[in-house]
Amino acid sequence: MSEYMQSLMNQAEQDLLHTYNRYPVVIDHGKGVYLYDVDGKKYLDFVAGIAVFALGYGNREYNDALKAQIDKIIHTSNYYYNEPAIRAAHMIREVSGMDRVFFTNSGAEANEGALKAAMKYAWLKDHAEDHEIVAMEHSFHGRTYGALAVTGNAHYRDPFGEMPCHAQFAKFNDLASVEACINEKTCAVILEPVQGEGGLQPATEEFLKGVRKLCDEHHILLIFDEVQCGMGRTGYMYAWQRFGVKPDIMTTAKALGCGVPVGAFLMTEEVAQNSLKAGDHGTTYGGNPLATAAVCKVLELYRKDHIIEHVNEVAPYMWAKLDEVAAHHKCILEHRGSGLMQGLVFDRPVGDIILKAMEKGLILINAGSNILRFVPPLVITKDNVDEMVSILEPAIEEVE
Repeated sequence: MSEYMQSLMNQAEQDLLHTYNRYPVVIDHGKGVYLYDVDGKKYLDFVAGIAVFALGYGNREYNDALKAQIDKIIHTSNYYYNEPAIRAAHMIREVSGMDRVFFTNSGAEANEGALKAAMKYAWLKDHAEDHEIVAMEHSFHGRTYGALAVTGNAHYRDPFGEMPCHAQFAKFNDLASVEACINEKTCAVILEPVQGEGGLQPATEEFLKGVRKLCDEHHILLIFDEVQCGMGRTGYMYAWQRFGVKPDIMTTAKALGCGVPVGAFLMTEEVAQNSLKAGDHGTTYGGNPLATAAVCKVLELYRKDHIIEHVNEVAPYMWAKLDEVAAHHKCILEHRGSGLMQGLVFDRPVGDIILKAMEKGLILINAGSNILRFVPPLVITKDNVDEMVSILEPAIEEVE
């Protein structure tokens, strides 16, 4: 490591609030599926900004679209219409099958809006002010207060006192547990069709269909958080589409803008007509021309470059290769996930493996202390998978 890189990290530790335990690298630029640090070292990226940079780095069409929008106009406000937002809303409706769209700046904000919509929907029916949400254990929906309230890990919530909405936490993939949590105060169930931070755990078809049936029987809303598992990562534009279990409200972000901060919550027309009205919700930056120009270009490139089809070609290959890795190492207990969202569960913390892989030119992250998470750009090739394995195997062996 150069003195220059070390000096940058030292400066960061003096100036930035220490809410992240960062890895010892200063990223400078990216190209394709590779990142480069300020010293010029090259890394194969199997993190993609935590499932964000689906199209890889330096995509010319994407970059040119943003540059053109910057030269035109970056921001107005939601007091006025703007063409990119109108186009983006129509395009995301088409690929999601939902009816109404509200653009936000992030996934956490999208989940905040989804929760508000569910609360308002319930309030209009009975005017009660003590509605509850059923969420899942080990879930992650964001670090803002509302999203935190339904995040199923107590250590995220406990230091921050009383939450703004009350949640009951059910066991993921356990329909009886969900049913036991539902009572007369319940207004919605929220879950990730594939849990990300919770360990790359996909919901089963039986579970999703069962939760949908419970929500219909109890006249409550079903919210799917597709912030990490959406946008083609599982081989479907949105993970729920695999089983055809449509939610009442859905959230999306991360790869929606492929690096530009943008998210959205979407809902059916039924929920839209009976929940948030003018003045109930708002955002200064959400849906601005720059962010929604990014959404338009991302969705256009997904279609033109057949990104979903590519995921379905490469993901089984990565699954087979990681299966081989798991078979070679007794410390690996399980391989799970869906599409290009996979994880290896170890019998020990994986921090040392991540550091060793980084030394060798591979960027990985964890999901919990003992799970290696693989969420690469969706444009990776089988050769990239082979390169990843060629670095990962020795990293595991050296740590073992």
